[in-house]
Parts: sequence; C-alpha cells; structure tokens
Amino acid sequence: MSSDWEHGGFGIYVHWPFCEAKCPYCDFNSHVVREIDQLRWFRAYLSEIERYGRELPGRVVSSVFFGGGTPSLMNPDVVAGVIDKIKATWPVANDLEVTLEANPGSVEAGRFQAYQEGGVSRISMGVQALNDPDLRRLGRIHNVKEAQAAFQIARNTFENVSFDLIYARQGQTPEAWRAELNEALALAVEHLSLYQLTIEQGTAFGDRYNAGKLRDLPDDDDAAEMYEITQDVCGQAGLSAYEVSNHARSGAECRHNLIYWRYGDYVGIGPGAHGRITPTDTRCATEAYRQPNAWLEAAERGTGDKLREILTHEDEATELLLMGMRLSEGVSLSRYEALAQRKLKPSALAELLELGMVAQVGDRLIASEKGRFVLNSVLNKLLED
Repeated sequence: MSSDWEHGGFGIYVHWPFCEAKCPYCDFNSHVVREIDQLRWFRAYLSEIERYGRELPGRVVSSVFFGGGTPSLMNPDVVAGVIDKIKATWPVANDLEVTLEANPGSVEAGRFQAYQEGGVSRISMGVQALNDPDLRRLGRIHNVKEAQAAFQIARNTFENVSFDLIYARQGQTPEAWRAELNEALALAVEHLSLYQLTIEQGTAFGDRYNAGKLRDLPDDDDAAEMYEITQDVCGQAGLSAYEVSNHARSGAECRHNLIYWRYGDYVGIGPGAHGRITPTDTRCATEAYRQPNAWLEAAERGTGDKLREILTHEDEATELLLMGMRLSEGVSLSRYEALAQRKLKPSALAELLELGMVAQVGDRLIASEKGRFVLNSVLNKLLED
C-alpha cells in the first residue's frame, strides 16, 4: 500500500452548500434556498462517513473542516453529530483541529458556544472588507460593526480564530489597503487569509466585467504593490506568510489546509467536494455530485461520488509540486523524485536558481519571495517537458 499520503496526513472536508445570499464575486458551490431539511442532510453525511470509513479504516484524522457555503447556518447539533460520527469511525489525533467557516451575519453568541461544545475548535470568518461601502459592493449582508462584534464573540469562545479579507477591490488604493490591514491586525487575530480579488467567469462580477461595467479595479502595478504591502505589514506583525495567501502566528497555521498543501489524503463529503484518497497502493481523485439535490439523492442511494479517477505517478508528482511550492517550507525533492520516478529537468531548475526565483535548502526546493509573486510562471518552468 502506498504511504506517500502520510507526508501530509489525513483530514475530512464537509461541504455545506447553502448561503443566505450569493456574493457577486463567488464561484464556490453555494446556493440560496428557502427551506433545508437538516435532518435529511445529517443522515446523508453520516452515510458518506460510514462509506469512507469502510474504505479507509484505521486512519488517524488530524483535521476536520466544515466549508461552504455558510456552515454557520448548520444546526449546532448537526455539526456535533457529524464530528461525533467521525470520531466513532476513525481514531483522531490528540490535538484534532475542527474548523467551521462562518459569516459575520450568521453569528450568535449562543450558537458559537454550542459549536464549541460540539467539538469545533477553530473559526474561519468571511469578513472580506473593513468598510461598509466595499462590503455592499461585494454583496456582503453584514456591516463592519457586525463583523467586529462577531469576531469578539468568536475570540471569547475559541482559541483560534481566522478571518478572510479581499484586496485589490474597486477603488482601493495601496495606502487604503495598508490602513485596513493594520486595522485587521489590531484585532489580535492569529491567522489571516488575504486574497486578491479575482474576476471569475460565471459570476455576477464576471458578467459585469465582460460588459465593461465593473469599474475602478486597481491596475496591475497597484495590485502588485498591495501584495508587497501584505507581506511587509503581516511580517512585521509576526504573521508570516506560511503559504502564498495565508499568514499566521507560529503554531496557528490552518492544519486542514496544510494537509492539502503537503499533499496528504483527504475525504471530501458534500456537494461538489473533491478528495484525494489512497485506499490501496494507488491514489485516487474523487469528486462529488455538484448540485445539492443530486448529491443528497446519490448519497442516500449509497455514494455521493460522481467520479473517481486513479492518478498516475506523474499526476501525483505534478500535484505535489503545484500544492507544495505554495508553502514557505517548499517541497521535498526526494519525495517528488520518488513519485515522478525522475528528477526535475536540470536546465529548468538551474535557470530558476540563477534567477533567484527558487532556492534549494538541503532536500527542499523553496520559492523565493520574488518567485512566489510569479509562482505560476515558476511552476510552468519546473513542469515543462
């Protein structure tokens, strides 16, 4: 049986696909519906956990992540029941981390307390902006005051709290982003996920952009300056960039995302959820049915998976590089070579080393600061034939 996944560990992702409103920039699998039969969804989640438990027995779960959608709309007893089922199905790490994504508009003190009592240990909050006009433009249903109140509730309930911000927004200047970032850091947050606004096709923002109606987006130079400000301000505050878009105090890194970036195994449960699992001596990519009702009915019939594909060793090596080079710790070259059954192309590696885009530290290949800024180009070079 292949044990490569052990380099990254094993986690469970649970997708809750429902939101109160659809944000215009969002291309995640999220839906707005009037009524949800949470008991039916709960039973489907339990069925999928049982199925994967039979296939992957004895694995030690180090992380559970409830993503969405807006998982803070889930009934606390549903969340607790899913966590209990995972613990009954697999052994779990002594320091198991259970993250739940929350939107500030759906936060109540009693609800958070119930999540904590049910086994959630970490909250990831979708704040996205710290001024009301930009929140309205982003289609968010909360305001800054509500976000700050929700953050304080989370801080008083959980040891580890993270929140997301989006930069390079309409009309935003580098100076305004610096001020907003300092305001965020003044909240004494342990972890920040900081993403540049990207215009995705198939979203409301994408449609507006195509019609020439999404105005005042920062140009490339301003967006690049905002990225540099992000690295400088967070670094000075003690939140290093352990991954391209994620900053944390030492020890507060998101363990679940580290499983992805270190190319471990993870079960994906819920509509549209992706997974990487190694049930025998080959790693498989899994993908669940995307539409909520289609997934629910399929899970009730016995499997929510729409497809399962066996990955070649070359596929695995490529994914290891694509994920691992995002991390400040980089990638093990010997692990890459064991999967690919060959070394990286020497001329490409030598060129990137000479340009200062990457560094080799012992067995590890690491993207430099300027290499991370153009990481896609670096990866394309490393993976060229």
